[in-house]
Amino acid sequence: MAHSPRHREHIVRTGRRDLAVDIAGAERGWPVFLMHGTPGSRNGPRPRSIVLHRLGVRLISYDRPGYGGSSRLPGRRVADAAADVAAIADDLGLDGFSVVGRSGGGPHALACAALLPERVRRTAVLVGLAPAGAAGLDWFGGMTDANVRDYGAAERAVPVLAEQLRLRAERTMDDPGSLLALLVEQMTEADRRVVAGVPIRRQLTDAYAEALRQGPDGWIDDVLALRADWGVTLAEIRMPVRLWHGADDNFVFLWFGTRWLAEQIPGAQLHVQPRSAHFGAVEVLPEILAWLADPVERATVRSDAGR
Repeated sequence: MAHSPRHREHIVRTGRRDLAVDIAGAERGWPVFLMHGTPGSRNGPRPRSIVLHRLGVRLISYDRPGYGGSSRLPGRRVADAAADVAAIADDLGLDGFSVVGRSGGGPHALACAALLPERVRRTAVLVGLAPAGAAGLDWFGGMTDANVRDYGAAERAVPVLAEQLRLRAERTMDDPGSLLALLVEQMTEADRRVVAGVPIRRQLTDAYAEALRQGPDGWIDDVLALRADWGVTLAEIRMPVRLWHGADDNFVFLWFGTRWLAEQIPGAQLHVQPRSAHFGAVEVLPEILAWLADPVERATVRSDAGR
């Protein structure tokens, strides 16, 4: 397959597993890993290549195990994302990089921040989740009924969860637009405004179709990992962290997610945007990428590399 310098895909082998990777933007730009949502895939919503070039960003996305073109890793934990990101970075010859996670990708971004402190320079989490079972946390508070059913099933019985998501995945594979249609029914007005445009609807539909082309395993494993012990100590994160949340989010409720994270991560910056919700994370991504690729940070990396 011929690869464009602005957009290319390849497979990274780690152990006996494959990781499907997509790279877009400035070939010599600052590398930023984008961790997709749940469910999701490497081809999810992102700025156009011309925007990434303008920002000086080399955006790296990959399918978490079991999604899209990546091999499954049964029993995986959130913490396992750090080893996969490190393997991709090694393959690309990257010493330092930044990480951003959206929704279900947020915990995986924080895993990289906690477990790869010598390599991750900055981290951002958009509409992120807090760990299940955290003290004083109503994890289901404010969530949509569908999210409560999925994550509640993960807590009660894995076979129930597997059957729920298998049926939903089959419907999505038959009709990729069906999952988005289901989400739209539950969205706030702020989110409906974001997904009203044809380009974003196409990106989301394509991302869901790619995510589930192997079946529901990646989705099931994601939900189980998010509900289990992440294997991450948030208090150990020391690099700059920015947390963003739409005030009207009803998929991941602000008060029981991002605000809790802000209290646990030393020095984390919290920004709550009024009149925005869950899918507002797509709109704010260029601004977040600019922060993740801050020129001062890049200058520091170049200085360190020259020692």
